Amino acid sequence: MKAVPMVEFWRGGMLESLHYGHAVICDASGAIVEAWGDPDAVIFPRSSCKMLQALPLVESGAADALGVGPSRLALACASHQGAAVHSDLVTRWLGDLGLGDNDLRCGPQMPRDADAMKDVLCKGESPCRIHNNCSGKHSGFLTLARHLKSGPEYHEVDHPVQLAVKQAFEEVTGLGSPGYGIDGCSAPNFATTVHGLARAMALFSAAHEGSDTRSRAAARLVAAMTAFPELVAGEGRACTNLMRAMGGKVAVKTGAEAVFVAILPENRMGVALKILDGGGRASEAAIVALLIRLGALDPGHPVVKEYLTGPLTNFAGQAVGERRIASGFAA
Repeated sequence: MKAVPMVEFWRGGMLESLHYGHAVICDASGAIVEAWGDPDAVIFPRSSCKMLQALPLVESGAADALGVGPSRLALACASHQGAAVHSDLVTRWLGDLGLGDNDLRCGPQMPRDADAMKDVLCKGESPCRIHNNCSGKHSGFLTLARHLKSGPEYHEVDHPVQLAVKQAFEEVTGLGSPGYGIDGCSAPNFATTVHGLARAMALFSAAHEGSDTRSRAAARLVAAMTAFPELVAGEGRACTNLMRAMGGKVAVKTGAEAVFVAILPENRMGVALKILDGGGRASEAAIVALLIRLGALDPGHPVVKEYLTGPLTNFAGQAVGERRIASGFAA
């Protein structure tokens, strides 16, 4: 099966851009409820799978042994923008481990947060690793490495941390990963299918009903994400805005190259989608359309206008175009 049209962008009465993709909705059993495009398309989930990468942190007992509470668990699942609320929490977390910025392997990144960026530039400083959008995930990796009494190169694919991540990843997606790529933060990113990723999200959606170790771990991660949406992304970001709009009832997470997932505990469903051309604004529109379809997001909420139904404006504030959901998708 081929990718299908999902999101259109119009300007001057003409179709300017058309974004194709794949999307899957799964129930708690892992069965496909609805799908568009090819459920078996193999993708890199990128940062959309951070809650999967954080499972060993909780399952192993490392989180409890080393004082990783809900706010830090949310940060372990985050692609944050390096605001003070993010970098300060990472700094304290590392400090509690007796570690610092140089122990992170994610590389330095200029903060996306405007105030944090201004602070770095005005002081004539260079950005740090704590500003990296994945520094929370890497703090979780360091915590697990400490618990496992393993070496400092936790980002290497044959390190015990990444071996634990791969095992958890394959178990919750229900598939052996066909390979991996190195993510922007230097950690392995294991490939899976769109169906596999949606299956994993569905497992997380029903985790609150289980009493086994994995279910308890997954439920804690979902609860952390929905309790601290500002830590998962940041002010003005789609993940944070959408979780707030749904009142903490749904967890959503984006990934680079236009991947988006959703965990819906009340529906006991999981969603995964991938826009083929990597257009992030298209993946935001697509996930909003699916959340509305599933009854999780009020179509009249202002956030819907921001990411889907509102006009495209220019720098002068003029309405110059519009987004449309392509015919046949999420109708």
